[in-house]
Amino acid sequence: MPAWICKTCGVQHPDTDHPPQACAICEDERQYVGWDGQQWITMTDLARGSSVILREEEPDLVGIGLEPSFAIGQRALLVRTPHGNVLWDCISLLDDDAREQIEGLGGIDAICLSHPHFYAAQVEFADAFDARIIIPRADQQWIRRPSPRIELFDEEVEPVPGVTLARIGGHFDGAAVLHWPAGSAGRGALLTGDTITVVQDRDWVSFMWSFPNLIPLDEATIRDIAHRVERFTFDRVYGGWWGRVVIRDGAAAVRRSADRYIARLHGERPNTIPGQSP
Repeated sequence: MPAWICKTCGVQHPDTDHPPQACAICEDERQYVGWDGQQWITMTDLARGSSVILREEEPDLVGIGLEPSFAIGQRALLVRTPHGNVLWDCISLLDDDAREQIEGLGGIDAICLSHPHFYAAQVEFADAFDARIIIPRADQQWIRRPSPRIELFDEEVEPVPGVTLARIGGHFDGAAVLHWPAGSAGRGALLTGDTITVVQDRDWVSFMWSFPNLIPLDEATIRDIAHRVERFTFDRVYGGWWGRVVIRDGAAAVRRSADRYIARLHGERPNTIPGQSP
C-alpha cells in the first residue's frame, strides 16, 4: 500500500489502499488546501519527475532538497558531528542516489523537525537509516504517519551529544530550533526552518502564525521566542530554503527583528528614510 503524500504541503500520510479524504495540516488556518482541491501523490510517482540534490552549505552541513521544487519547497539540512548525524527538517522524496550519498556522509542518527509543515517523508527517511524521529509533545496531534521511531520531548533534548533541539513555540505550539555550536567555524549556528524565518533581506528574520495566509503573532509570543533563543550562542541562522541564511551576527538579527516586529505591532514607524541622516 502506498504512503500518500499531500501535493500542497508535501507531508506523507499512512499506508492505505486509497488516499485520505483530507489533509488536516492543509485544512488548518496556517496552511491551505490547493486551489485545485486536495490532491495526492505517491513517492514512486514523485520520483518519476523529481530528484534529490545535495549541496554543501558549510563544512559538516549539507543541504538536501528536491529538484524541481515540490509542495512548500523547503530543503532539509544534514548536520554531521563526531557523535552522529542529525537530519534537520525533511523533504518528500528519498531516491536511491540520495540514499547512497547520505550513507557516504555517515547516515542519519536522528531526525528533528522545526514544525509539522516540514514533516514530509520523515518516516521514510527514518526507516531507511534506522534513525530516531524527535518531535515536541506539543505537536503530537499533527503527526500524520505514526511510527514506533517517533520520540516525544517537552522543552529541550540532545538528539546527539553537543547538539540541542529546543521548543520555542510561535508558528506552532511545538515549533522548534536546532542549535549547532560547531557551526559557522565554531561561532555557532541556529537552524530554524520557518519557526524563525530568514527573509529576503538576509540581515533580518521574521515570525508568523501563518506565512501563506499572512496571520501575525502577538507581542507576548514574539518576546518569548526571542527570550528562548537568547541562551544560545550563534553567528548564523539557517532558514528553511536554499539561500535563506543570516551569514553573520545571527543572534543580534533575531533580537533586532523581534524589536522591529513589536514596534510595528504598536504602530511605530522608522524615524528616518533610508539614505538620509536622522
